[in-house]
Amino acid sequence: MDDFRTLRQLIVGWLLLLVALIPMNAQNGNVLGQVIRLPKSKGNIYQLLGLVTERSGYLFIYDSKIIDNEQTTSIKGGDYTIQEAIYAITGNKNLAIRAIENHLLLYLPESPSAPKSASVTPDSIQTYFSIEGSLQDQYTHEPIAFGSVGIGEAAIGTITNQNGEFRLKLPDSLRLSKVRFSHIGYLPQEIDGRELIDKHTVLSLEPKVISIQEVIVRLTNPKRLLQEMLDERRSNYSQHPIYLTTFYREGVERKKGLVGLTEAVFKVYKASYHSNALADLVKLLKMRRISNEQEKDTLITKMKSGIYSCLVLDLMKQLPEFLDPSPDSPYTYAHTDITVVDDRLANVISFEQRKSINEPRYRGQIYIDMENNALLRVDFEVNPQYIEQAAGMFVERKSRNLRITPQKVAYTVSYKQWNGTYYINHIRGDLHFKIKKRRQLFNTNILHTWFEMVTCKIDTANVNRFSRIESLPTRTVFSDTHFNYDEGFWGDFNVILPEDKLNEAISRITSKIEETNY
Repeated sequence: MDDFRTLRQLIVGWLLLLVALIPMNAQNGNVLGQVIRLPKSKGNIYQLLGLVTERSGYLFIYDSKIIDNEQTTSIKGGDYTIQEAIYAITGNKNLAIRAIENHLLLYLPESPSAPKSASVTPDSIQTYFSIEGSLQDQYTHEPIAFGSVGIGEAAIGTITNQNGEFRLKLPDSLRLSKVRFSHIGYLPQEIDGRELIDKHTVLSLEPKVISIQEVIVRLTNPKRLLQEMLDERRSNYSQHPIYLTTFYREGVERKKGLVGLTEAVFKVYKASYHSNALADLVKLLKMRRISNEQEKDTLITKMKSGIYSCLVLDLMKQLPEFLDPSPDSPYTYAHTDITVVDDRLANVISFEQRKSINEPRYRGQIYIDMENNALLRVDFEVNPQYIEQAAGMFVERKSRNLRITPQKVAYTVSYKQWNGTYYINHIRGDLHFKIKKRRQLFNTNILHTWFEMVTCKIDTANVNRFSRIESLPTRTVFSDTHFNYDEGFWGDFNVILPEDKLNEAISRITSKIEETNY
């Protein structure tokens, strides 16, 4: 059982799965005339409209200037048409209601009958500018996913999505700064920000070829490299507590369709990397979520402990077993490559569990700076050969008639240097499952859950621990957390579109963080 206990120390993102019957959307006829049953309820408008979503499958779009989310109201229990329910909850029978696919747009008749993008004031035009485009390989023209885009001296940046696309909103004061584009194994590129404004720029990065003159050829002991990395831990990582303002999100997809998405902005109290006595703390600043439970007999899936997972996955703070080069390590190591990470030469160490161990462990690649021995990145996954044995460690609660088999569980952790010190930059976990009802041959669901956290801002001055009241529980189901929707922060319309890309979200959040001085 020791191996299972070790794996559990890094386990990230437990799932709670239930089976429930949810009324299907009306395929034809009058959507607003569809009858739903609502319980006697009291709460704010946001919560009560959520009840309508749960029972009808329709999501709402509306301007918070028209409907006050926090206004408290109550409804009697009983049968309502969707239109009657909306009027009863909002108390406004002058609202016009328009069905747009699986959304219901609420607006005043004198307002435009379709949603517009958030208004932009003259001040914001003068204060911020945006750049966008895509990264690709110079020779193959393949998109470069998870490439870094940003301005180093300002600690502002984003990453490209799976298609290599990026969008970044920057303060006007950085118009003359250099925007840096980089990725592991490529030569970085820097371009003046003003050259990228109002353009969709396609940038090609050249693969980095390591010439023999750059490297002293010698027999490289991977365990020695790991030990040197640990020896330099004190000089490479912060010896003092810091604040990180981060963007976090977690989601659930079933059959490539969105089931749930939760996004938030956290302030993280990060204790010194050299202190094991004090734990990291998280304070919730902003939050929003969407759920899409509209299919009959759908799986209601929630992720638990996603935030805690991001704290545990700061590998240089809570060293995992595969970073321990001791003689009795259950892993074997090999020096497999030399590459480039953010214009730094890096040794690549591959690791996997010893063949004599037949219980779940990890395998992956470790990237270590050749000059200062800093850990730059780790990509790792649960060994596919034994992943089915770990099923009980990823699922906390499920219906008895479900069989859940993990298919792939993978993580990425990266660090970035700022002012000579390395800080956690990006954490992502992807968990894929196959879910099948017992005694049914062909009813199989493919479920993908993920979580990620990206650092948007670093503060080193006046850092103090949060009080217990301020601190957010990190082992709970975060999507169930009560929150107040902030119209000024998130935008005019209370809807989160699944197609919103991570890099676009980060750019918006980063600019908002600068505006609000978090």
